[in-house]
Amino acid sequence: MKPRITITTGPTGFLEILVNEAGRDLLVKELQGLSETRDHFHLDPEEFEVDVPTQSIPYRDGDVVHAYGKVLFRPDAWDAEHFPHVLAPKDP
Repeated sequence: MKPRITITTGPTGFLEILVNEAGRDLLVKELQGLSETRDHFHLDPEEFEVDVPTQSIPYRDGDVVHAYGKVLFRPDAWDAEHFPHVLAPKDP
């Protein structure tokens, strides 16, 4: 079966990533392949034949489907140099 990955925001604003077995395996493979030399992959509708294909059919009425996205690998050393504010502890 082909990968099925659907990214939605429901009426409450909660982000969900819904996957079948092949979609899960593809996401895990792509995530594990990230490194400092291959620092991102794209999520796009399946007709574009990119890294990770997404589906555009919502699971529920009221869901907003996100067909496009990008996953970026940001090692702590990179963030410490370029975006140190993301490493700072949150104020209680």
